[in-house]
Formats: sequence, C-alpha cells, structure tokens
Amino acid sequence: MAETVTNKGFLGWVEKTGNRLPDPVFLFFYLIIALMAISQIAAWTSFSAPHPTQVTDGGTPLIIESASLFSAENIQRLWVEMPKTFTHFHPLGYVLVVMLGAGVAERSGLFSSAIRAAVRNAPKFLLTPLVALVAMLSNHAADAGYVVMIPLAGILFASAGRHPLAGIAAAFAGVSGGFSANISPGQLDALLFGITEAAYGASNIDAGWTMNIAGNTYFIIALLLIYLPVIWFVTDKVIEPRLGKWTPAPDAAVQAGDEDKPLTAEQQKGLRMAGLAVLGVCALWALMTFGPGTPLLADGPGTDGDPWYQKAGPFFRSLVAGFLILFLAAGWAYGAAANTINNHRDLVNMMTEAMKDLGYYLVLAFAAAHFVAMFGWSNLGLISAVHGADAIQSSGLPLPIVLGLIVLFSALLNLFVGSASAKWALLAPVLVPMLMLLGVSPEGATAAYRVGDGATNIITPLMVYFPLILVFARRWQSDFGLGSLTAMMIPYSVWMLITGVVLMMGWIFLGLDFGPGAPAHITVPGTGG
Repeated sequence: MAETVTNKGFLGWVEKTGNRLPDPVFLFFYLIIALMAISQIAAWTSFSAPHPTQVTDGGTPLIIESASLFSAENIQRLWVEMPKTFTHFHPLGYVLVVMLGAGVAERSGLFSSAIRAAVRNAPKFLLTPLVALVAMLSNHAADAGYVVMIPLAGILFASAGRHPLAGIAAAFAGVSGGFSANISPGQLDALLFGITEAAYGASNIDAGWTMNIAGNTYFIIALLLIYLPVIWFVTDKVIEPRLGKWTPAPDAAVQAGDEDKPLTAEQQKGLRMAGLAVLGVCALWALMTFGPGTPLLADGPGTDGDPWYQKAGPFFRSLVAGFLILFLAAGWAYGAAANTINNHRDLVNMMTEAMKDLGYYLVLAFAAAHFVAMFGWSNLGLISAVHGADAIQSSGLPLPIVLGLIVLFSALLNLFVGSASAKWALLAPVLVPMLMLLGVSPEGATAAYRVGDGATNIITPLMVYFPLILVFARRWQSDFGLGSLTAMMIPYSVWMLITGVVLMMGWIFLGLDFGPGAPAHITVPGTGG
C-alpha cells in the first residue's frame, strides 16, 4: 500500500527522482568532471568580469579571467596539493574537534538522560510546546534527538491520552524541521560556517570578514521562538484533529521501551554533576574573556574604545574548542556518576567511536574539499558572483525578496540532496561572494540557506532518518506508510517555510545583526555597497 501511495503525484516523482541521484560523494565527483569541462569552455570563450575590489596600476578594474582546470598549472596543483586541499578544508577541523567531545556526551548517556528528564513529567497542556522545544534543542545532541526524542514523544502523548502519532510528528518537526533553531550555536554552526569560510577564502574578496560560529546566534534563537508556536498550532489544531481520537489496542501489543523508564538515582546524579561541569566550563571561558589578561579578547592598538564584540575575535574562534571541552567535561562528569565511564580508557574509547562514526563524513569532505578548491582555482565562482550581483541589481528586486528566493531555492534543492553540508558546499562558492557584493554578510547568506534546508527535511524520503521515523510510527499504527508520514508532515513544512521566509526577509529589511559582531549588511571595499 505504501508503494502505491508514494508512486503517485508530485511526492512520488520527488522520491523516484531523488533515488536516481548518486551518493553525494559521487555527486561531487561528477560535478568536478563537469566543472573541469565548463572551465575549459569558459577559458576558450574568455569568460571574465571586472574584479569588485582590485584595480590595476592605471586605476582601471582588474579583470578576472576564467582559468582552465586542464591547464598544466592546475593539473599540477591538483596532484601536488591534494593532501593540503583535504586537510585545509575548513569544516573538517571544526567538525572533528567538536565531535570528540560530543561523542563522549552522547555515548555516556548524558544526551539521552537529559532529553528524558526534560519532557517526561510535562503537564498535559504544555506537552506539545515542551516536546517541540526540547526537540529543537536536542539538535546539539546529534543522533540522540532522532533516536531518543521522537519515540519518547509518542509514548508521552499516549500516556497523556493523546494520539502518539501527533507526538511523533511534533518531535520530528522540531528535531528535523527546526534543524537550525536553537538557543546557542553547536555542531551544525561549526560545520556550515566552516564551509562559508572556505567559500569566502576562495572568493578573493577583501571584506575583513572572519569566521565566527556564533554568527547566527540571534537568528537561530528567533527561529526557535517562531517555530515553537508554529509546531504547537499545527500539532494541536491540524494534525491531531485529522488523526482522530486514539484508542489503545486492547491487547496492549505496543509496549513502552527504555525511553519512558524513570531515570535511575545514578542517572539523576549524573545530570547534576554534568550541570556543575557545564557551569565550570562556562566560568572558565568567562574568566579567560573578562578576567585578568583577557586572553580571549584582542588587546592590540586601537581596540580600547571598541565594543567588546569587535575585540572578541579570539573568543569567537575559541568556541569550537569551547564546545569540545564543554561536551567532554559534561559527558565525563555524567558518566563517572552514572557508572557509564569507569576509567580514562572508557573515555578514550568513546572518543574513538565518535571518530569512527565520522568515516563517511571524511570521505564526503575529501570530495567536497576538492570541488570547492577547484571552483576557486577556475575563478568561475567569483566571475559568476559578479555577473549574478549585476543581474540582481539590474532586475530591481529588493534585497529581502532576493534572500527569500534563496530560501525557497535551498528548500527545493533539499528534496533531492539530503546532506546539509553537501548542499552548502555546492551553493556557498557562488552565493557567499554574490551576496557580499550586494551588501549581505556571509552570516546572512548562511542563515538564508539554513532556513530552506530545515523546512523541507521532514517531507523528503531522501532524508536519512525518514525510514526510522516510519518505524517509530508503526509501533502505534501498523499500516502507517511512507505516504502517510509525508502527508502528516507537509503542514509543518509549509508553515515553517512560510514563517522562515518572512523572518529572513524581515531580518534583512530591518538590518538586524545575525549574531554578536555579525551584521546583516556589510560594505565590500571598492564596491560602495
């Protein structure tokens, strides 16, 4: 029955088309081949553009000429610099460092216990918003948000006499649809801003911009505040009435799993110890930022009268290491109290297992690193950005509408390419410099992409956790199919996309900062915009 549903209509076409796409690793490989061919054609046709910031000795704009990737120089560069191209790929180091700590926090049981403690005793009236809130916050817990929060939400709704599928829908919308909504930056910020930095570095645009993983903090908090009532409304007023009244099976065939068991005394003690560890790490970072010597604040000439965030470059760049220490300390403290970490060897083993889980990401990063680097060598990214910026300016489209269209394009692309990092690695080399030339900061470009990427996660069967959510739903309704799950999640996707686009357009229109020291608008020297 599920196959019949999914083979029909637009969603069936999306599923079949997406399934024909190659793995993202090979997708990058094919794109590199296509890029090489395009670069040769561009070189033959003298595809070029005036540099937006650099001029010749005579004062005329420097002309950027496309370079063939088949040239002797670039062929040599490809083979000689291959290790450097891979190891210097900016997201790689950020992700590996953060995941060393997050792996301990996840494997020690900290993330799982924290999620269960947050929602298990929620009042019935506040059950939906609390499930949605914890689901969005659980994105910092990586897989734990999907594996623990979503089945737990079904059990919580059932125990409250509500339809468990509504709970699963609310949690799925929060974990996956609200993928970028949170109260603080985390692993996703390190990953995406690493790609943003790589795209900026390859653009040859001098705007004095430095990578800051807190650069979308204000925006993702606003996303959380907007998505929370959206998920609440859609769950209680659209999805649950459509599902109808839920009546438990007479034979109680579906039993609650470990997700609904009360926390043990050791787990409760572990959470308390983890909380103290978090406070300790925060205090340490505050001391290094505002205490004697202020090692995490710039203290050079011309900084005395600047706002703190303009001197906080070292602080922002230290946050990747800060999350490593935070997750590591909290996970170790929890594990020692809950008896899931008995000695330092257990700790090392958990960090090792976390690195094993990143095996596929390393392969993907190798392919993405070479695509991004070769795109920069060809100069096609900057040339396309210049022409794209000129076309947008000539069209007369207001900047907020341009950002709204980018959100919609990212959402559409997400139906076919599930990996957030793979899509951003494809889009960033053009979008980041193009929007910079239009006066939009790299943080603004990253934020626009994030809105579109999250909103359609919950309706694409290509999302890696989609089959798992289907399994969770079938615990409560055995005939629940892929089409049923997609149809249940479409209202969330539509409303999250609408509100996300409105937020993005309003943010750019008002010129609000996306995070501390991360303005919406920038001026690229030499462009006047």
